[in-house]
Amino acid sequence: MRGDLIRILSAVEEKANELKLEGFEPDVVLVGGEAYEFIKAQVNEEFGGDEEVLELSGLPVRIVDELGKDAVVIDSKALGYAPAAKRFTVVR
Repeated sequence: MRGDLIRILSAVEEKANELKLEGFEPDVVLVGGEAYEFIKAQVNEEFGGDEEVLELSGLPVRIVDELGKDAVVIDSKALGYAPAAKRFTVVR
């Protein structure tokens, strides 16, 4: 499912670029539990093995089960006092 993996990586890069254009410095991707399992399956299918996904498009990945099927690219230094996050759906 190379197309799904490309779609996910493109979404991460798009959201990171949107944040950069707004003056933020995206530094982490928060991924829901269901989304993480889907991403992990896509990566392992594409590259073989049974490895954990530690980063996407150069940004570290952190699992937040409550996000479910979604992921959020954030600037962790600005989060809380500015709208420094961009959310997208991973699993449809």
